[in-house]
Amino acid sequence: MPTVAELFLYPLKSAAGVPLTEAQVEPLGVAHDRRWMVVSLGGAFFTGRKHPSLIRISALPSATGLRLSSPGFPELEVPVPPRDAPRLDVSIWNDICSAARAGEAADRWLSAFLGEPVCLVYVDDRMMRPVDPLYSVPGDKVGFADGFPLLLLSRASLEDLNQRLARPVSMLHFRPNLVVEGCEPFAEDTWKRLRIGDVELEVVKPCARCVMVNLDPRTAEQAPDGEPLRTLTTFRRQLKNKVMFGQNVVVRRPGRFQVGDAVDVLE
Repeated sequence: MPTVAELFLYPLKSAAGVPLTEAQVEPLGVAHDRRWMVVSLGGAFFTGRKHPSLIRISALPSATGLRLSSPGFPELEVPVPPRDAPRLDVSIWNDICSAARAGEAADRWLSAFLGEPVCLVYVDDRMMRPVDPLYSVPGDKVGFADGFPLLLLSRASLEDLNQRLARPVSMLHFRPNLVVEGCEPFAEDTWKRLRIGDVELEVVKPCARCVMVNLDPRTAEQAPDGEPLRTLTTFRRQLKNKVMFGQNVVVRRPGRFQVGDAVDVLE
């Protein structure tokens, strides 16, 4: 039976990943995952695709909110915005939703780091962003992830890819939340429903990949050889000419799981 090999959290969209040994799973995904996002003053979302330096930010959940740090910048504690905080309509791909602004201190810190005026926004309980109805049921919601609450990938799939590469890449190049071991490469492509402890998940759609997978998760530098995306295109190009690697997942029953837990493939 497959088991949970690794768990990751990304509190700030496109910032550094945080390894976990256990995770509380909510309808929006792993608790604290992608609940914060950098946007332009007009509300357009920032990601590592166009702003790779975001990956050099360490963003850690704290008792009061989020702790930001990066080499050469002072650490900043950002409290969760109060319910009456100012709001901003933000755009994420084709979605527009109302998010809470995190405050001037966070805006100044991130603007200085990125070298342009930006805002920090937060997913509060007033923000409503439905999952694509083609792959969900009414009531499914997502935070600031690209489109789905969780991303799943198997170690075997990464090992298969690395055997094709001259320079192996790490799991963090692909920014999954849930990494599974003990299965064949790309077995996750065939899974529909999973149970892990008391958590139940539905695997709904392959994850389309872009140039962000070519970013070094430590340095934020783009790979000059275009890898691993170039190799992925040779054997993972699928529907509508998109390159797929990993699976998008929605939460059907929240709960808690940890590294080492069995992954029961129900369907």
